[in-house]
Amino acid sequence: MLRFHLVDVFATEPLTGNPLAVVENGDGLPLRVLHHIAREFNQSETTFVLPPTRAGADWRLRSFTAAGAEVFGAGHNALGAWWWLARSRKLTLAGRSTVLHQEIGDRVLPVTISRIGRRVDAIAMAQEAPVLGTRVDDVALLARALGLSSSELATDRVPCQVVFTGAPHLMVPIRDAAAVDRIQPDAAALLDVLRLAGAEGCYVFSLDPRRSEAIAYTRFFNPTVGIWEDPATGTAAGPLAAHLVANGLARAEHVLTIEQGTAIGRTSLIQVEMRGGIPIVSGRAVVVASGRLFLGPRLTPRGSGAPPLTAAVDPLAPCG
Repeated sequence: MLRFHLVDVFATEPLTGNPLAVVENGDGLPLRVLHHIAREFNQSETTFVLPPTRAGADWRLRSFTAAGAEVFGAGHNALGAWWWLARSRKLTLAGRSTVLHQEIGDRVLPVTISRIGRRVDAIAMAQEAPVLGTRVDDVALLARALGLSSSELATDRVPCQVVFTGAPHLMVPIRDAAAVDRIQPDAAALLDVLRLAGAEGCYVFSLDPRRSEAIAYTRFFNPTVGIWEDPATGTAAGPLAAHLVANGLARAEHVLTIEQGTAIGRTSLIQVEMRGGIPIVSGRAVVVASGRLFLGPRLTPRGSGAPPLTAAVDPLAPCG
């Protein structure tokens, strides 16, 4: 039996933020079965919480999109898993903050769990040092791919550029929030732009936020891994903070709040701090459901010792 949980990430109340499926264990299941499970949940990402294989790691995370692409960044896929681990008392926590380590791909990265009393308050994750990549100078081509005019891109303030802090995403400045909301990408055309730039996803942003506490208003599109639009993307928020600081549009010592998902009815708030040149992405989450996952004998690996999985869905779990 595999237990699963649905977690709304970068959210403070249910049915907002970015929904994530978290699956307990799954160690020993073949890759094709992990792909099938991610497709079954049909979320932007499904994360499997596994025993670590690298020294210094407390848990290993493997995350897949519904299309079967494995994701290696530390974003909502990781934050939601750690929130569930902390809420399920599967971590040894001491004091107001505890530093643990996650294994994602071939990297081991720190995670900080903050509490108020015994209640989990926030989770902060370090990403990799920013690497500034390709600039996209053909603004007309990019604008057409987004369904905008060239004048609606704010390249006079900051360039369109690929930034990597764990995943390479193209940062695209937009004139105002209204133009961000009007974007209707041509998936094939955007895919061509991203491939030419060596980018995975496209993070459009305006410095004309809807919410007073935010510095930027954003949307994220990632046709390279089968994600049409993501409500919250930690692996893009980190690069955006680095991009703004590098271009003098934000101060490194400030905690930046980034608003995403509002255009599709799932407002998400992502906080990023540049600490020693490293993006620290933080936020909260809400566990909204738990259940048991069934697999038949056809999908259970022979000789693995794992029994065929049977399933029943549990009642809605307490939120928190």
